[in-house]
Amino acid sequence: MPKILVIDDEPSIVRLVKSYLEAEGYQVLTASDGAAGLKSALANKPDLIVLDIMLPGMDGLEVLARLREESDVYVILLTAKTEEVDKVVGLSVGADDYVSKPFSPRELTARVKAALRRIQKRMDTGSEHVIMSFRRIQVDTGARRVIVNGEEIDLTAIEFDLLAALAENRGRVLTRQQLLEKVWGANYFGDTRVVDVHLGHVRQKLGAEEVIATVRGIGYRFEDEPL
Repeated sequence: MPKILVIDDEPSIVRLVKSYLEAEGYQVLTASDGAAGLKSALANKPDLIVLDIMLPGMDGLEVLARLREESDVYVILLTAKTEEVDKVVGLSVGADDYVSKPFSPRELTARVKAALRRIQKRMDTGSEHVIMSFRRIQVDTGARRVIVNGEEIDLTAIEFDLLAALAENRGRVLTRQQLLEKVWGANYFGDTRVVDVHLGHVRQKLGAEEVIATVRGIGYRFEDEPL
């Protein structure tokens, strides 16, 4: 039974989200402030976290930053609809996805279900050992390792999946929508900017921005030469 942690200080939202998720058969833990949420996340190791940004004491962004020091658990941020900066900052700190308030509990539940399916699929296919070797980069899909100029770099699960999708389609332009479908799932209906922010992180970590080219107005293309 997947374990989900909901961190939000609004009791009505917590009750609503909890009831929808439990109806899907998930085990739901809750916390009403940032410090308690972080403690629960580290102690209980949930499969997914729903995290509100606006929390008393330690806010959601600080919780996320501290959590990322020890865990790559999938995190869906709850953000105020008008706070675009919070969304971008949240993705930059390490969120995998976000949902804007006010939100439909059905939409959030659908995002959770889709994310857990992808996580399970990733675990089921982890034994498929395919190594893609290029002039500067090596991508091992079985071990989920990336080697750049002989040194291993640390990517989040989302970052790795984006890089692997581009590498598998070397030389082809993949639109943001295609990348969303490959990494977040065919039924994802969120904002395409999550692709831009996560790929920005990938480029920084690779230290080789020219490897992933931006095709203005369309999407991205992987350009490293195969060995």
